[in-house]
Amino acid sequence: MRFLSIYKTVERNSPPTPEEMATMGRLIEEGMKAGWLLGTEGCLPSELGARVRRSDGKVTVTDGPFTESKEMVGGFAILQAKSKEEAIELAKNFLSVVGQGECELRQLYEAGDATCASNTEHEVALSA
Repeated sequence: MRFLSIYKTVERNSPPTPEEMATMGRLIEEGMKAGWLLGTEGCLPSELGARVRRSDGKVTVTDGPFTESKEMVGGFAILQAKSKEEAIELAKNFLSVVGQGECELRQLYEAGDATCASNTEHEVALSA
């Protein structure tokens, strides 16, 4: 199973220290070699970003920084795990390296996945 891990934390105004970068680099290298980490990226500060929203047919664009947000998406990872419980353990390990924050885990859809197929059938039954 593949999981999207969305890392959220309080935005900081300084780049990671060389020590923090080295520690994260070791974790990423270990994960890639072991096969549980399929991809990962960190986000630049929100002042360089924008939010695009559509509501009631109207599209609005808000440039960063997003000071009204308590936590920001700091990055993401695509994890390969045998179960949700294993993905949770991987997220706990990541948080022990980065410190503060949270990881939202979402299982990714894979064609032919029985779990996803049964959820889709359930949704169709509810909408009928």
